[in-house]
Amino acid sequence: MDKIYIKGLRVYGYHGVKPEEKEKGQPFILDITLSADLSIPGASDRLEDTVNYSKVSKTAAAVMLSQKDDLIERAASRVAEAILGEYEKITEVTVLLKKPRAPIAADFEYVAVEVTRTRG
Repeated sequence: MDKIYIKGLRVYGYHGVKPEEKEKGQPFILDITLSADLSIPGASDRLEDTVNYSKVSKTAAAVMLSQKDDLIERAASRVAEAILGEYEKITEVTVLLKKPRAPIAADFEYVAVEVTRTRG
C-alpha cells in the first residue's frame, strides 16, 4: 500500500494527568502515516484524487484541541479515528504522538505512543 507521511506536526495541547498539564498546556508532536491507493492521483496529478494532507493536518490539530485527555494514548486514538472517519481514501493510519515535556524527573527527548487504526 502507498503511504503519505506527515512528520513533526506541532500542536499545543492540554493533555496529561496532572492539573497543571490541563491548565497550562504543552507542545505535542505528531508523526502521521496514511495508507491509501495513490495510483489514481499518481496518474492524474489532481488534488481531488488524493488525500489532502493539509486538511488531514488540520483535522489532527483540531482533535488535539477539542478536549483534554488524561492519557496520550487516548489523544492518539482520537486523532487516528477522526482521520479514518473523515477521509474515505485512507485505509490505515498510524499516529505517533510525542510528548517532549512530560513531567518526568529525568533527561529525555520525549515520551510517545503509537497507535494504528485500519478501516474495518
